[in-house]
Amino acid sequence: MFFTLPTLLTWARIVAIPLIVGVFYLDLSVPTKNLVATILFVVVALTDWADGYLARRLNQTSSFGAFLDPVADKFLVCAALLVLVHEQRLHSLIALVIIGREIAISALREWMAQIGASRSVAVHMLGKLKTTVQMVAIPFLLYDGRLFGLIDTRVWGTVLIVVAAALTIWSMVYYLQKALPEIRAKVR
Repeated sequence: MFFTLPTLLTWARIVAIPLIVGVFYLDLSVPTKNLVATILFVVVALTDWADGYLARRLNQTSSFGAFLDPVADKFLVCAALLVLVHEQRLHSLIALVIIGREIAISALREWMAQIGASRSVAVHMLGKLKTTVQMVAIPFLLYDGRLFGLIDTRVWGTVLIVVAAALTIWSMVYYLQKALPEIRAKVR
């Protein structure tokens, strides 16, 4: 199941990450870099929805796809956050909170799977909400201008990324609380 259409879309998301980062190293005007990076990010982020939809629709779900999809998402988000920190559009503390949570929860999920308790840290609506808010905030911050002459994307992006950081902490606490009984049982 390495080369199904859904898995290829996931691979494309990973391959596109250097393109999004690389835009900021091209000899283009800042507004052009911002626009190209924003469009790339949005298109690539939409493949996350498309690969899941197609996997279910074409009955091409696989354990490899289930593994690779969240890895691709985390790579995409982490790369975008690092670009935003580099471009001084995001405070490094917020990036550290979001990236740190992703590493911690990934490690927790791996450990819980090893002890046979992966259901206790299954994806929850709170995690999905956090991801959605991030995926709206990041393109706003990448664009860094006025959208349709009305919306100051830096202001809205900053507000949304702070909300995403709060949801990040809240969802991490939720997952840790769900895992704690299993952890206590295995540590004894």
